[in-house]
Amino acid sequence: MQKTMINKNITLKPGAEELPKAKNRFVELAKKFSKRKTAVAALIFIIFIILVAIAAPSFVPYDPGASDYFAVLQGPSKAHIWGTDELGQDVFSRLMVGTRLSLSSALIATIVGTAFGVLLGLLAGFYGGIIDSAIMRFCDVMFAFPDILLAIAVVAVIGPGMINVMIAVAVFTVPSFARIIRSATLSVKSQLYIEVARSLGCSNTRILFVHVFPGTIQTMIVNFTMRVGTAILAASSLSFLGFGANVTEPDWGAMLSTGRNYLNTAPHMVLFPGILIFLTVLAFNLLGDGLRDTLDPKLN
Repeated sequence: MQKTMINKNITLKPGAEELPKAKNRFVELAKKFSKRKTAVAALIFIIFIILVAIAAPSFVPYDPGASDYFAVLQGPSKAHIWGTDELGQDVFSRLMVGTRLSLSSALIATIVGTAFGVLLGLLAGFYGGIIDSAIMRFCDVMFAFPDILLAIAVVAVIGPGMINVMIAVAVFTVPSFARIIRSATLSVKSQLYIEVARSLGCSNTRILFVHVFPGTIQTMIVNFTMRVGTAILAASSLSFLGFGANVTEPDWGAMLSTGRNYLNTAPHMVLFPGILIFLTVLAFNLLGDGLRDTLDPKLN
């Protein structure tokens, strides 16, 4: 009996029992998430929008840049299901192709802002002291301005254009992530396994990025999902105000800005871009709520 137990122990590999546990944990979270019907519907819509952004140029019925001066400002019809604009361009084709520009700019801006915000939050929460005070005071100054006003101020300084819009959106994304990740870092830093890692001689850098950072990923994912919706709305607002994409580009905000000039004669030019922006922002917010409710053990 003893010999059998020894052989069993020898054949065990380090971490072999962790894989089933991780798989079971994922399945458990997936089941909990599937019970939140609105979040599931939001996820399906987001996946659909991403697929549209990827494949739109290959399935739209018209060239988004082609003008037809015999079909100017036409309402929804069989030929143009969402109508045409002031140049006779198909609104449906332009919106579908514009999904790539609108979605990618918001995602890139959020990713950049998240990276800087997470780094600042980790440093503030882990080291504390002067570093913590300096980073938090910086965030307090940033929080003194509403997001859209801060973005407008940044674009006014560095100039218009989609690249500068992404920079502006990334800038106002940083402080929210810094504060949230700082709070999560303080919670993780007090855990026993962090003290064990420190007693084993691990460097601060290793503890911070190998042991502390994974404990904040859950919080980061939830906040990231919600901030994407905010970024889409902010980028569209800046384009609407004339700071973002050129009016000739198929961007949701730019199309909405152009459509306001024809609100009385061609309301479809405002209606469909507005609905698409609304649904996309709503979907990301609902997905964020669903992920928060799924990942937070206090709500399960």
